[in-house]
Amino acid sequence: MAVLSLKDINFSYGKTPVLKGVSYDFEEGKTYCIMGKSGAGKTTLLSVLSGLASATSGSILYNGKDIRNIDTYKYRSKYIGVIFQSYNLITKFTALENVVLSMDIASCKGSAKDKKKKALELLKSVGLNEEEANRRVLKLSGGQQQRVAIARALSYDAQVILADEPTGNLDEDTQNEIMDIFRNLAKNGKCVILVSHSKSVEAMCDESFTLKKLSTK
Repeated sequence: MAVLSLKDINFSYGKTPVLKGVSYDFEEGKTYCIMGKSGAGKTTLLSVLSGLASATSGSILYNGKDIRNIDTYKYRSKYIGVIFQSYNLITKFTALENVVLSMDIASCKGSAKDKKKKALELLKSVGLNEEEANRRVLKLSGGQQQRVAIARALSYDAQVILADEPTGNLDEDTQNEIMDIFRNLAKNGKCVILVSHSKSVEAMCDESFTLKKLSTK
């Protein structure tokens, strides 16, 4: 059974339609790439999937249950991990502090010492060493900040990882390293859904589909 299912999703900004009749199933253990031209609704669809926006009509099922019947806070803080295009990290905090804060917000169990240990393990798993983990975010490169954002999304063991243009500002080598992380997450049972305009990113995913920009006439 699909972990996330889109059922005839429509979305409009006022009278302007952005998504029309979108249906798709997403399974655990796979990476997906959502493609489309600028304005086709890629980021909007990610917002709808994450519960940050509500579809005008249609439904989204999480493990067979309509997300409208799931507590919104619980859905967004436990089941879905979101990686934003701009990272959305707290820049005055260290990488480690950003991950620990995410665990606190999600009400993860464990002492402060346990959470710090887990956060450090997560950061190491995405390629950051202890010295880098204890740097303020502003002292990290774009690729390193992306790794922090991934570790943060993993900190409460979300089943689904959503990422908006996760490699858009990265060089090719760093892009490939980040994609390796996503593919390894899928191999370990996560469902990874990426929004991208990159054909090379699409080629590294298991499945892809393209959103068509709707006519405004």
